[in-house]
Amino acid sequence: MNQVLFNSSYGLKLDVPQVIGEVIGFMNLDPKRKYKITIGTDSEQLSSNKADFVTAIVVHRVGNGGRYFWRRQEFARFHNLRDRIIKEVMVSLEMAQGVLSLLKEQGEIDFDFEVHADIGENGETKVMIQEVVGIIRAYNFEPKTKPGSYAASNVADRHV
Repeated sequence: MNQVLFNSSYGLKLDVPQVIGEVIGFMNLDPKRKYKITIGTDSEQLSSNKADFVTAIVVHRVGNGGRYFWRRQEFARFHNLRDRIIKEVMVSLEMAQGVLSLLKEQGEIDFDFEVHADIGENGETKVMIQEVVGIIRAYNFEPKTKPGSYAASNVADRHV
């Protein structure tokens, strides 16, 4: 995981352990607050034979802002929307497993953790909701879909 670099809002390039350090530091600034850590991926089919994927790690101080980190990856062209959505979810799940593992090493910190999918009741992806939610739950993560899936549908979407 150390080769994966995320962008911060300050223009820094951080590896995943550094991102976790930033997340913990942010949470320690106001330790009495409630925190939610979310991971989501959004993608766009490019005109070339590639698809652009952006993954976001978001730490939300509930009721009082937050911070996020994002990274871009390119994958080979996807022939249909379903395959691309499943890849978004799998990218998020892989990142979520690594992030949660590093967070647990930090000791007693209290936070909620969710994996966000860029699908919802409106649009072409509505037929995939049960499948995607089932995949995320199979990995023992709390799934969120639109309109509650802001890590994927707002934060990552901003950088696609």
